[in-house]
Amino acid sequence: MYDYLAVSDMLQAVVPISRFNKGEANKIFDEVDSAGCKIVFKNNKPTCVLLSPERYTEIIETLEDYVLFAEAERRLNSTESSNTVSHDTLMAEFGITEADLDAIEVEIG
Repeated sequence: MYDYLAVSDMLQAVVPISRFNKGEANKIFDEVDSAGCKIVFKNNKPTCVLLSPERYTEIIETLEDYVLFAEAERRLNSTESSNTVSHDTLMAEFGITEADLDAIEVEIG
Protein backbone atom coordinates (compact mmCIF):
# COMPACT_ATOMS: atom_id res chain seq x y z
CA MET A 1 0.00 0.00 0.00
CA TYR A 2 2.78 2.44 0.85
CA ASP A 3 4.45 1.98 -2.57
CA TYR A 4 2.09 4.63 -3.94
CA LEU A 5 3.48 7.28 -1.62
CA ALA A 6 6.91 7.52 -3.27
CA VAL A 7 7.54 10.77 -5.11
CA SER A 8 8.67 9.04 -8.30
CA ASP A 9 5.49 6.96 -8.29
CA MET A 10 3.41 10.09 -7.81
CA LEU A 11 5.05 11.77 -10.79
CA GLN A 12 4.39 8.70 -12.93
CA ALA A 13 0.77 8.71 -11.77
CA VAL A 14 0.00 12.25 -13.02
CA VAL A 15 -2.27 12.46 -16.06
CA PRO A 16 -3.23 15.83 -17.55
CA ILE A 17 -6.92 16.11 -18.45
CA SER A 18 -5.87 17.12 -21.95
CA ARG A 19 -4.95 13.46 -22.63
CA PHE A 20 -8.64 12.59 -22.21
CA ASN A 21 -9.56 15.44 -24.56
CA LYS A 22 -7.18 13.96 -27.14
CA GLY A 23 -9.02 10.64 -27.07
CA GLU A 24 -6.45 8.73 -24.99
CA ALA A 25 -8.93 7.39 -22.43
CA ASN A 26 -8.38 3.73 -23.37
CA LYS A 27 -4.61 4.14 -23.09
CA ILE A 28 -4.98 5.87 -19.69
CA PHE A 29 -7.26 3.08 -18.45
CA ASP A 30 -4.64 0.54 -19.55
CA GLU A 31 -2.05 2.51 -17.56
CA VAL A 32 -4.34 2.45 -14.51
CA ASP A 33 -4.70 -1.30 -14.98
CA SER A 34 -0.93 -1.80 -14.86
CA ALA A 35 0.01 0.92 -12.34
CA GLY A 36 -2.99 0.67 -10.02
CA CYS A 37 -3.80 4.39 -10.00
CA LYS A 38 -3.51 7.69 -11.85
CA ILE A 39 -4.13 11.25 -10.67
CA VAL A 40 -5.93 13.44 -13.20
CA PHE A 41 -4.90 17.09 -13.21
CA LYS A 42 -6.98 19.94 -14.61
CA ASN A 43 -5.55 23.49 -14.60
CA ASN A 44 -2.55 22.21 -12.64
CA LYS A 45 -4.75 20.94 -9.80
CA PRO A 46 -5.58 17.33 -8.92
CA THR A 47 -9.17 16.73 -9.98
CA CYS A 48 -9.70 12.99 -9.86
CA VAL A 49 -7.97 9.77 -8.81
CA LEU A 50 -8.45 6.78 -11.06
CA LEU A 51 -8.02 3.41 -9.34
CA SER A 52 -8.06 -0.12 -10.65
CA PRO A 53 -10.86 -2.22 -9.13
CA GLU A 54 -8.23 -4.36 -7.38
CA ARG A 55 -6.56 -1.31 -5.82
CA TYR A 56 -9.92 0.13 -4.76
CA THR A 57 -10.88 -3.16 -3.10
CA GLU A 58 -7.51 -3.28 -1.31
CA ILE A 59 -7.98 0.24 0.04
CA ILE A 60 -11.56 -0.43 1.20
CA GLU A 61 -10.54 -3.69 2.91
CA THR A 62 -7.66 -1.92 4.66
CA LEU A 63 -10.02 0.81 5.85
CA GLU A 64 -12.55 -1.75 7.09
CA ASP A 65 -9.77 -3.61 8.95
CA TYR A 66 -8.65 -0.36 10.56
CA VAL A 67 -12.19 0.50 11.68
CA LEU A 68 -12.58 -2.97 13.24
CA PHE A 69 -9.17 -2.65 14.91
CA ALA A 70 -10.03 0.78 16.32
CA GLU A 71 -13.34 -0.56 17.68
CA ALA A 72 -11.57 -3.54 19.28
CA GLU A 73 -9.02 -1.19 20.88
CA ARG A 74 -11.80 1.07 22.14
CA ARG A 75 -13.64 -1.87 23.68
CA LEU A 76 -10.50 -3.30 25.28
CA ASN A 77 -9.64 0.08 26.80
CA SER A 78 -13.16 0.92 27.98
CA THR A 79 -14.37 0.54 31.55
CA GLU A 80 -16.66 -2.21 30.29
CA SER A 81 -13.68 -4.41 29.38
CA SER A 82 -14.09 -6.39 32.61
CA ASN A 83 -17.35 -7.71 31.15
CA THR A 84 -15.71 -9.49 28.22
CA VAL A 85 -16.62 -13.07 27.30
CA SER A 86 -14.29 -15.49 25.55
CA HIS A 87 -15.10 -16.93 22.16
CA ASP A 88 -15.37 -20.45 23.61
CA THR A 89 -17.73 -19.33 26.39
CA LEU A 90 -19.97 -17.51 23.92
CA MET A 91 -20.08 -20.50 21.58
CA ALA A 92 -21.00 -22.80 24.48
CA GLU A 93 -23.65 -20.38 25.75
CA PHE A 94 -25.39 -20.38 22.36
CA GLY A 95 -24.77 -24.07 21.69
CA ILE A 96 -22.66 -23.42 18.58
CA THR A 97 -19.84 -25.76 17.59
CA GLU A 98 -16.91 -25.29 15.22
CA ALA A 99 -18.62 -27.86 12.96
CA ASP A 100 -21.70 -25.61 12.84
CA LEU A 101 -19.55 -22.70 11.73
CA ASP A 102 -17.72 -24.81 9.14
CA ALA A 103 -21.06 -25.93 7.66
CA ILE A 104 -22.18 -22.35 6.96
CA GLU A 105 -21.82 -21.31 3.34
CA VAL A 106 -20.44 -17.80 2.97
CA GLU A 107 -20.69 -15.88 -0.28
CA ILE A 108 -17.70 -13.62 -0.82
CA GLY A 109 -17.87 -10.80 -3.29
